[in-house]
Amino acid sequence: MKDILFKLEENHFLNDDEFKLLLEDESEETLNVLNKRAACVSKKTYGNKVYIRGLIEFTNYCKNDCYYCGIRKSNCRAERYRLTDEQILDCCAAGYKLGFRTFVLQGGEDGFFTDEKMLAIIKKIKKSYPDCALTLSIGERGYDSYKAFFDAGADRYLLRHETADSEHYSRLHPSSLSLQNRMKCLFDLKEIGYQVGCGFMVGSPYQSTNSIIKDLKFIRDLNPHMVGIGPFIPHNATPFRACKQGDMHLTLKLLSIIRLMLPNVLLPATTALGTIDPAGREKGILAGANVVMPNLSPNDVRKKYLLYDNKLCTGDEAAECVLRLKNKMKSIGYEIATCRGDYKNITESNSYGK
Repeated sequence: MKDILFKLEENHFLNDDEFKLLLEDESEETLNVLNKRAACVSKKTYGNKVYIRGLIEFTNYCKNDCYYCGIRKSNCRAERYRLTDEQILDCCAAGYKLGFRTFVLQGGEDGFFTDEKMLAIIKKIKKSYPDCALTLSIGERGYDSYKAFFDAGADRYLLRHETADSEHYSRLHPSSLSLQNRMKCLFDLKEIGYQVGCGFMVGSPYQSTNSIIKDLKFIRDLNPHMVGIGPFIPHNATPFRACKQGDMHLTLKLLSIIRLMLPNVLLPATTALGTIDPAGREKGILAGANVVMPNLSPNDVRKKYLLYDNKLCTGDEAAECVLRLKNKMKSIGYEIATCRGDYKNITESNSYGK
């Protein structure tokens, strides 16, 4: 295993058999070594900085019916909401005062927010906060829409691919959605010039080791600026309500693998990690992650944007508790950075000899 870890750090990739051995190794010793190496690589590029992004969950309406998602259109128990432009700008104002210099607009695929409405929101935010980065996470749209948003000032786009295994994808989504289109969207976004983020759930129903290896290959080929992964957590109003949640051990392992694959990637320690373990986000940072995304949404809607059960919606997840988050990061040797925290193009390329 030592040789495999050395090869991963040196070559930034492994063959299928090596990945399989590493992913299926459940020893704490391997995990600890892997986490330490990944944390060292992260610090080499970004120092001990942890970048904060202000998350604004502005709509929980969604036209899709993904089988794992709590805001799927078939969930008639979901209490739906949409933030107004004024409410979104109020969230930005509150976040700016707290030191946030990146805002993330996240929502379901809500037809109410047409291209025209999104363009108006983007322009208002960028006019009010020209020194801030704006990230969109609003699902699949056409090339022209993505280009218009970028031209209006959007800097980054997060679009989890969820799984790079087509058979697995079909078991997580209705037939109206396709892996081919999801991947096309990601490559379109990158071609346009966005800093692009992909990602997947760890431990989602029907996921196999081979599925994860396909995810890692896709991430290599896309070479994104950001990768968001977190444990699958079931939601009570979905077909997967009785499924087992994702494993912390494997999630931390994959965070470290991705850090060693992509030394300069922006890698969040997700809310889902903090949901399954009170120290989950700190463990994620110690495994090579370097981004956290506190919630700037109004208090009265935070519990309505429930992609999964028991989502962390209070305490450190509330943006007002940034001080507590700073203290937690300080306790593990890191500090919160209040700059934009852009992706760093370092001398060492992420091309891995492709």
